[in-house]
Amino acid sequence: MELKVKLLAPGAQLPTRANPGDAGLDLYAAEAARVGPGERAMVGCGIALEVPEGHAALVLPRSGIAARHGIALVNSPGLIDSGYRGEVRVLLLNTDREQPFIVETGARIAQLLLTPFTEAAPAEVADLSESERGSGGFGSSGG
Repeated sequence: MELKVKLLAPGAQLPTRANPGDAGLDLYAAEAARVGPGERAMVGCGIALEVPEGHAALVLPRSGIAARHGIALVNSPGLIDSGYRGEVRVLLLNTDREQPFIVETGARIAQLLLTPFTEAAPAEVADLSESERGSGGFGSSGG
């Protein structure tokens, strides 16, 4: 399968896989940014995608910058629908309370995961079938 990518900005890079067989493609910053302690910043990747029909692209955090710098994604996962053709932008959140995070142009800032989905049509029903879990929600499995 092919993921069509249009470069929109000087210095923009195609998403890449760090290793063969990796599910995620690294996304690169096409612009520099400073994310102060407790602040968020929207960083452009300088690319637009043509996500194949029946698929969605999920923007996910990178574990390395999360562990080393406390960088999270505000809307994780970000969702890119197949009809969207605008620039891919990543909303970074610096959870570190003391140190700013500096984003350099060309830095890997997030991952992109292409995934198929099923278009389910919502249908109102009077009752749902029984399940072992039932209505157990937050914290219902212990720990």
